Amino acid sequence: MARARSTSTADTPRGIGRSHIGVVLVLGLLVVLGLRLVWVQGFDVGGRAEAAAGERSRTEVVPALRGEIRDTDGNVLARTLQRYDVTVDQSLVREFQRPLADGTTETVTPTQAVYRLADALDLDDTEVKDSLDGDKQFEYVARGVTPEQWNTVRDLGLPYVYGQPSSDRIYPNGPVGGSVVGFMGGDDEALGGIEQTQDHLLRGTDGSRTFEISADGVRIPVAPQEESPVEDGSSVQLSIDDDVQFFAQQAVTERAEELDADWGTAVVMRIEDGAVLALADSSTVDPNDIGSADAEDLGARAVTQAVEPGSTQKILTAAAAVEEGVVTPRTEITVPPFLEIDGQKITDAFDHDEERRTFAGIIADSMNTGTVLVGGKLSKEQRHDWMQRFGVGETTGIELPGESPGILTSADQWDVRQQYTVLFGQGVAQTPLRTATIFQAVGNGGVQVEPRVVESVIAPDGTSTPVERPAGERIVSEETAEQVLDMMEVTVTQGGAKEAAVEGYRVGGKTGTAEAPSPEGGYDGYTTSFVGVAPVEDPQYLVAVTLQRPEGDVRSIGTTPTFSKIMGQVLRHYDVPPSTTEPVEIPLRTDEPEEDDPESEDPAEERPGPDAPGEGAAVDTPPGVEAPEAGAAADGTTAGAEASAPAPEPGPGAAATGAPVPAASRRSDEGG
Repeated sequence: MARARSTSTADTPRGIGRSHIGVVLVLGLLVVLGLRLVWVQGFDVGGRAEAAAGERSRTEVVPALRGEIRDTDGNVLARTLQRYDVTVDQSLVREFQRPLADGTTETVTPTQAVYRLADALDLDDTEVKDSLDGDKQFEYVARGVTPEQWNTVRDLGLPYVYGQPSSDRIYPNGPVGGSVVGFMGGDDEALGGIEQTQDHLLRGTDGSRTFEISADGVRIPVAPQEESPVEDGSSVQLSIDDDVQFFAQQAVTERAEELDADWGTAVVMRIEDGAVLALADSSTVDPNDIGSADAEDLGARAVTQAVEPGSTQKILTAAAAVEEGVVTPRTEITVPPFLEIDGQKITDAFDHDEERRTFAGIIADSMNTGTVLVGGKLSKEQRHDWMQRFGVGETTGIELPGESPGILTSADQWDVRQQYTVLFGQGVAQTPLRTATIFQAVGNGGVQVEPRVVESVIAPDGTSTPVERPAGERIVSEETAEQVLDMMEVTVTQGGAKEAAVEGYRVGGKTGTAEAPSPEGGYDGYTTSFVGVAPVEDPQYLVAVTLQRPEGDVRSIGTTPTFSKIMGQVLRHYDVPPSTTEPVEIPLRTDEPEEDDPESEDPAEERPGPDAPGEGAAVDTPPGVEAPEAGAAADGTTAGAEASAPAPEPGPGAAATGAPVPAASRRSDEGG
């Protein structure tokens, strides 16, 4: 009989062990999950919530509004119109649930979206439908819409419609004052004029807006919203008067076109504080269309172009000589037909015999010889120092880009001729604006105030803060300034600038004619100018007109008529009362002039007729200067014979505008 098999007691513990292991594994997994849950919910709440919020949040830029540029009367010269380009991702266009503020939702179909967009943008339904149909990820719905229109579109909550901020910079005056106002390039980059130099004030600081969206990309209206405030740019108010700017620009353009000049400029300045009322160019940029402008028209030439001033510089020489006690306007000077200086000839722009002149007569008829006789009494160092005192060789600091400092060679580098030609504006270069500041100092009783064009800054809240102007610097005494003004007045009333007169007002000024440097080297054509102030008894305004390479006879290419037009308009525009006092009278000659006096060197004008005898002490010939005998001409022949010296090669170096440094030795008979 088979024996029954007994059950081993060792098997029972092994079965229980497997069951326990399974339970332990399950319990372990639950513990891990529990711990993870505790960690997530108890210890990493912020991190998970932040990540979730980040996935749901969207941030859009709120662009700052660029400040305006205004003229002195608040007229807008530049403003920004804030705009948005509305775009769509066609691949995402579909029906969606739009959350409402009351917590409910509404279904918005593509057809409904078309109708609502069309209403918000004032567009045809078909036009909007065409922009939404397709599979492109980027397509324009509308461009340049107003902020109000975009706000309406944004409130529609269409998850596939976006707004890209853009802006339009508008210049209501077009090319009038374009080189002063400046212009903007791509990516809102300021590239010229006040736009460039005052960009830090005009630009402002963009803000931002952050909001939450649902899983299907729809903005959640009840979700919290964060905003970084936008700081709009400040506005800049200029001293420019758009009426004066317009008239000056028209006048100088007319004259430049009449004479086929390369370019012309006109500076209008208030004498008391150096405020620039107009910087006019005959050809300039239209900031609304910079693509059509020539490169040379982008800047204000009165600021960027350094030219030889010619005989307008004789006013600086006169002020220095009077201040140093060398002469007075009535000092008698024997002026020979020419001067011999170590083999170099200095002549005038017209032939003449030996004449007895007052210093006022020398300035009035723009005589190089007489100017050298007087200025030569000053040492080279004094001459150089006086030019530096008046700012020659330095920028004015006006708030415009590209200002040229001009060229003033150190006195120890002047050659035999240049040390004298600088006295009448040759061998030195400066901008028309710098030349104007010399006359401003004389008109302001001897106190020079560097010119400025920015008047005040207006914050977005309307608070206006005047810009501090530079303190004036006394250059010459008030007595000296008055005497120089007298000489400037007789230049207009008795001398070679009669066409500069303005009916009803006392006017003083000085002509200038210099040779223009050629890009190929040497000289090519002329630079003509006139700078004057009015009314002389109480100078209030200054006008400086310059033409580069006008075509025609040197006697007919001047700027005095244009000066008269602009100055007359300025005086009337600002309601300046007509003069009630008589002009000063100073005899120009103290001998008996010939009856057949030739024309003066000043364009389109005649030399003065006989004058009553004057009084004053004579000036001796400076050391090293030999005066010829009476009746001798520049070439050693009898007076009246034509004489000229060949133009030498220009000196080394280059001006800021690319023109060669003015040569020390060239045509000796070019004064102006």
